[in-house]
This record gives sequence, C-alpha cells and structure tokens, in this order.
Amino acid sequence: MYLTALRPLLLPFLLIFTWLALGWTAAYAQAIPPPPQVPVRGYILMDYQSGNILANMKGDERMEPASITKLMTGYVIYQALKSGKIHLNDQVTISEKAWRTQGSKMFVKIGSQVSVEDLLMGMVVQSGNDATVALAEHVAGSEETFVKLMNQEAERLGMKSSHFTNAPGMPDPNHYMSARDIAVLSRAIIQEFPEHYTRYSVRSFKYNNIEQQNRNRLLLTDASVDGVKTGHTESAGYCLVSSAKRNDTRLIGVVLGAQKEKERFQASQALLNYGFSFFESRKLYDPNASIVTARVWKGQESELPLGVPQGLYVTVPKGQAPQVSTTTTVQPSIIAPVQKGQPLGEIVVKVGEQEVSRTPLVALQEVPESGWFGRMIDSILMFFSSLF
Repeated sequence: MYLTALRPLLLPFLLIFTWLALGWTAAYAQAIPPPPQVPVRGYILMDYQSGNILANMKGDERMEPASITKLMTGYVIYQALKSGKIHLNDQVTISEKAWRTQGSKMFVKIGSQVSVEDLLMGMVVQSGNDATVALAEHVAGSEETFVKLMNQEAERLGMKSSHFTNAPGMPDPNHYMSARDIAVLSRAIIQEFPEHYTRYSVRSFKYNNIEQQNRNRLLLTDASVDGVKTGHTESAGYCLVSSAKRNDTRLIGVVLGAQKEKERFQASQALLNYGFSFFESRKLYDPNASIVTARVWKGQESELPLGVPQGLYVTVPKGQAPQVSTTTTVQPSIIAPVQKGQPLGEIVVKVGEQEVSRTPLVALQEVPESGWFGRMIDSILMFFSSLF
C-alpha cells in the first residue's frame, strides 16, 4: 500500500537516474581519445582474440617489410614440421648460396651441417638471412620454390596486400606486405603454432661461439610483451611487430617505416598502451560450443548443433560490455548429408547499434544421409511444412 502511494513520487527520480546513467554511458563512449600520433609510415593495432582493428594508419598500403618477411618464412616451416615433412633434429647442409646471403647473419659455415632447431633460433632470434635461406632450401629444395609456398599461404590466409620474392626479406620492388597482413599472419602463428611462437620471446641465442641479442627491445622493457619480430633496411626503415598479453587481452601491433630505431619501439609501446587502456576483450562463446540447434531433413539425425570452432570474441571500449548483443540466422531447409565444419548460418555481433562482426555458424558434427524410408518420410513432412 505504501509503495503504491509513493510510486508517483518515485517515478520522476527513476527517470532522472535513467537519464543520467544513459548520459554517462554515452559520454564515456565518446571519451575514448584517438590513437596516438607516431612517426611511422603506417601502423595497425589488432585485438588477437577477436581480430578487431583498434587503430589503423595506412594499414592496407603495400610497404617493404624487411626481415618481418621471416614471419611468413617461419609459418611455412612450421607447417612442414607439423606435417612431418621435416623435423627439428634434421641436419641441414649449408649451401654456398645460403652462406653468401647478405645482411644479418647467424654465421653458419659453408658445407657445415646445422640442425633445423638451431637454424630456427638463428632465423627468429638473430634474424639470420643465411639461416633463413638454408631452411627454405631444406623445405622446398630451393629458395625460389619455397617463395612460391610463401605466396600460396599468403593467399590462403587472405593476405591481399602481400607478395614475396625471397625468403629473408631482401629489398625488391615486388616484395611487399601491409601492416594488416602482417597482423593477420602474426595472429595465425600465435593461434596455430603456440609451441613455435615461444621462440620469439627468447632474448639471445649463441651459435658458433657468437652470441647475439634479440633486436626486439620491448622484451626487456615491457614484461607483457612476448614477441614478435623486428625488420630493417635502409629503404624499409625500422619496423616492428609486437604482441603483448595483459590479463585476458592480447594485442598485436605493427609499425612500419620508422626513421630511427628507437622510434619503432616508442611507437609500438604507445600503441599497445593505448589499446590496453581503452579496450577489452570479451568471450561470447567457447570453441565448438553449441550456439543454436538447426533442423536437418533426410538425415540420420534430425537436429544439428551449430557453433564457431575457434570461439567468438568481441573487443569493446572499456565499460561497454553490457551493450554487446548477438543475433543468429540459420540457412532454411538444411538437407543431409552435412559435413562437419559446413557453414550453415551466421552470427552478427553488435555493440549498441553498431555492427562489429559477422561470423559463419558451422556444423559441429556431420550428419549422414538417412535410408530411403527416412528420406521419403522427411520429403512428405517438408512438403506439408512448406504449406504453413
């Protein structure tokens, strides 16, 4: 009774409180500043989990990547290791071509035998061009053939602004990458080959009594940084791909074309700090979790779970996680057989009214075709269901 009597008095206060809360949320959303201005030719900042781009300056322009090329070289090598084509304990004979390769060196000797494991450390930590060419020859027989594999994998990964002419990253007018492509590639390495990604955090490596330091200084100055690769030529400038993880958020930053060595580190640190200060990752669905169940006709099963094999994340400005919403659409009239991983729908993620991602919903299991009697019954049911 008392609440009923007080309701007219409380209503104005509730309206004022709601108005203030909505106004505070909108003001907070607008309070996120623009990315820092950094003296580089181009950059991109990506959230690892969602793949969302948080900051971008000329991120899709083709630029010379220098030794950042070795990320693609490594990716192809890791695939060869995974498939069993090569092994870490393989002994690689160093060719004259590998030994004569100019630029940074691991200092392998011509005609000597070096393990794939040591050559990988020489390529990743020391950025040795000689080690890189030796590995390319071991995987594909020649550097030229290996480069074809690099371009094939770049196309498969959707790296639309990349093309390679050599394995180490030597200057060439037809050898280029974009900051976005580099971020995509770095994300793939971390995601697909975590056991090999750990090499990128090694601070030094000694071979042939010559110890060389990892050129990524952020490994020394920021404990959250665990990779990934530097690059430099006179024409490319100073470049750096960096990745750091703080709490549940991992970011990947790419800066290309700094004029001074220290500027690539300062720019990378500024971008990482910006991302961690104003954004956060949120997991929406676990890998292979059933998001929606679809009706299947003419199959041995009538229901099929759909989901996202890699899980689904969203990156939002801090404080805006409650505004995240998802909607799903499923392909009508799904008819067996259905293959596991087959796209059969879509999930759209929005933050407020803004759409931030569209992700395919795929079959989480296969559904074989049923026998003739089951198919006949379902044909009849499909006919009658189409009438209503």
